[in-house]
Amino acid sequence: MKIYSVTDPEFKPYGAVLEGYDTAELIEAMKKIPLPAEGTDYSASIDSLEACAVYQELQDRAYGGMPIELGMCWGHNTKLNCLEYHRDSEINIGERDFILLLALRGEIEDGVIDSSKVKAFRAPAGVPVEVFATSLHYAPCQTCDEGFRTAIVLPRGTNTDKPAYIAKNEEDSWMTARNKWLLAHPDSSEAAGGAHIGISGENIDIAGDL
Repeated sequence: MKIYSVTDPEFKPYGAVLEGYDTAELIEAMKKIPLPAEGTDYSASIDSLEACAVYQELQDRAYGGMPIELGMCWGHNTKLNCLEYHRDSEINIGERDFILLLALRGEIEDGVIDSSKVKAFRAPAGVPVEVFATSLHYAPCQTCDEGFRTAIVLPRGTNTDKPAYIAKNEEDSWMTARNKWLLAHPDSSEAAGGAHIGISGENIDIAGDL
């Protein structure tokens, strides 16, 4: 699979690179959190990361003063497995280089997207990368055997407990957490757990492309 850079023109429909943020303190705080032996972990809000000075800057500048959460996804991953979206942009900041597997929400047809629509983008360590609300994404992928740590910035409350409601349309059945709509590949553990099967084609694995 071809791996583009977030600085390539091909990334423009999916997101943007943000400038003027000092992430050095955040990177050091991320490094102190141990990697799992296998698989990935995710926490929507981590106190030690939110104590970093860049947290307030991201809230004030990147999100225009709206309340945010600063958490992390970390571990070992090279597969697509799922695609999700939110009603807002997500910002990712890697402790080291990482890869995003992205598609466009507008490419979903009848509740399903073919994995051939997915493109891969490498993001450099320490650079804030905005993923637009119209972009489908999921867990970052590693660029080395040691794994990855990627800070995740979202409006506060995102990815916490799913609200209680009666589903009244197709999209309502895709929600798996607050402000999180999920499409799962049939081979994923999320699909086995009851998530909406919304990805057809290959469950992309970039392990051979690194």
